[in-house]
Amino acid sequence: MTAIKITLPDGSAREYKKGITAGEVAFSIGRRLGEDALIAKINGKMKDLFIPINEDSALQIITYKNKEGIDVFRHSTAHLLAHAVVELFPDAKPTIGPAIEDGFYYDFGISHNFTPEDLEKIGQRMQEIAEKNHKVERMELSESEAKSIFRGNKYKIEMIEELQRESQPISAYRQGDFTDLCRGPHLPSTGKLKAFKLTKTSAAYWRGDSKNDQLQRIYGITFPEKGMLDAHLKSAEEAEKRDHRKLGKELEWFNFFEESPGAPFFYPKGAIIYNELLKFLREEYKKRGYNEVITPLLYEKSLWETSGHWQHYKENMFVIEIEGKEFSLKPMNCPSHILIYKSKTRSYKDLPLRIADFAPLHRNELSGVLAGLTRVRKMSQDDAHIFIAPEQIEDEIFKVLEFTNYIYKEVFDFEFEVELSTRPEKFMGSMEDWNKAEDSLKKALEKKGMGYKIKDGEGAFYGPKIDFHIKDAIGRRWQLATIQLDSQLPQRFDATYIGADNTKHNVVMIHRALLGSLERFIGILVEHYAGKLPLWLAPVQIKILTVADRFEKYADGIKKKIEKNGLRVEIDARTESVGYKVREAQANKIPLILTVGEKEENNGTVAVRTSDNKVYFDVKAGELLKKILENVEGKKVRFEI
Repeated sequence: MTAIKITLPDGSAREYKKGITAGEVAFSIGRRLGEDALIAKINGKMKDLFIPINEDSALQIITYKNKEGIDVFRHSTAHLLAHAVVELFPDAKPTIGPAIEDGFYYDFGISHNFTPEDLEKIGQRMQEIAEKNHKVERMELSESEAKSIFRGNKYKIEMIEELQRESQPISAYRQGDFTDLCRGPHLPSTGKLKAFKLTKTSAAYWRGDSKNDQLQRIYGITFPEKGMLDAHLKSAEEAEKRDHRKLGKELEWFNFFEESPGAPFFYPKGAIIYNELLKFLREEYKKRGYNEVITPLLYEKSLWETSGHWQHYKENMFVIEIEGKEFSLKPMNCPSHILIYKSKTRSYKDLPLRIADFAPLHRNELSGVLAGLTRVRKMSQDDAHIFIAPEQIEDEIFKVLEFTNYIYKEVFDFEFEVELSTRPEKFMGSMEDWNKAEDSLKKALEKKGMGYKIKDGEGAFYGPKIDFHIKDAIGRRWQLATIQLDSQLPQRFDATYIGADNTKHNVVMIHRALLGSLERFIGILVEHYAGKLPLWLAPVQIKILTVADRFEKYADGIKKKIEKNGLRVEIDARTESVGYKVREAQANKIPLILTVGEKEENNGTVAVRTSDNKVYFDVKAGELLKKILENVEGKKVRFEI
């Protein structure tokens, strides 16, 4: 027997017979691992479990716990979907079916428009095919073989010809009597697909180009266990209730119009939320030594050529021709802040120099990825760039971490995780500079007492970075704050300072956005709090309800005292019932609802209903106002009597 050595992720090595498969290795390690195995990583490359291993190799078994495993699981379910559609709709021409962030989809060339009833039938057929536990086989094909198998499907023929032109291998996967063009890898059998659901349909264009054929797209979700699917569906139902696009429109906070896709319109109440966030940040900037600037939106292309954006980011920029020259709306602030930095000679005594900017930014996102406030074309960031000497890195990063922690933990009460992304395979600068930069970030995180995960090789090409991922009220993760070290962009612009030795030195730049895009942050806040924003952020903070119109004068007196303290308050003195007015105020997400009648007028009190629907009677109006002001001043998440 010819033996080969298989090295596992923990560094241990085992001998096996030549030709053993990764699936067999998994079962030899443990029955549970064998059952959970989806694909394998052999010498760093993703492979099917059933591919023979004929040489000494490093092996990692990939399960649903790994991102690669989740992606392959989703893509294999997309093949199952295509299999079912072709059986039920023989005229359907499968095109592509990728895994996406929250599931999968498959596009079909078909004249029929899929209906909800069709999805039900397709889902049932998928279940039947899965239960047959078809073995999945990989096929390596020549161009002629591939064209023969997929004859009659012009989309697959186009893909085959493209692979041939690029000298790429042509492969397909067969399960039962269904074969699909695919590079793989795939799950070893359809029986591993046990819990899935088709969610919706939409129109799509072949290759995403409106000049091409219109296709029908079916979306779905998939999990290895029914319990996971049920939990996801419950979470999706809750997410739908919290959808910021729905709530924003209902509450008249913000909306979107076709005339300006990807650019939100903030109504008066939405503008209050937006401006309260700006006010909060500006107050903190004063305490922390930031200087706010106002910069132009339009720049001649030479600026972007120097920064490198013209070469690497132009497709995401809005380009305009003026008097024969090319200009672009800015997608980020960094180059304009460097211009400010370079406007005069800087000394080491001027550092750190902290420049903040809320300028509108424009990024030419594809229409298909726009998603309410969370993916837009026009936005503003709580953007800042900090210019420092290399020896100041650790101390300044610590200060930014402290600022970030204050916002997330103390103000918004978010759970969050921190990731440190290190040097990528392709990077600019010296290894020595990278090692020093990464070490400085680690020391700052450890000094702050923040636990963090290393994302090896995922730093930006110009420097390492720290990212914060928050968890919202229904368990979804969002990447928000980012802190990036950059010595490359300042070098491209020759941004320097005069050191204590009276010679020029290259300045280091920290890019940092703590809320990130204000639009996206508001969208996340609305969904996290289900529209019930903290008192200090709510567009209308207090609603006073009268039991009868004769108590309007008493209500108005309370309103005036509240307004004198800069709070936002309204009166509802309509002749509707108190119950009706309470329900309407709650539907409008008013944090505090005060009710006044004869008893309250006689005693100088109010009845208070908080956003968690607790009711307090006989509350002295003056004492309530004091507690409200303390809550707003302290930026508290919850209000307590």
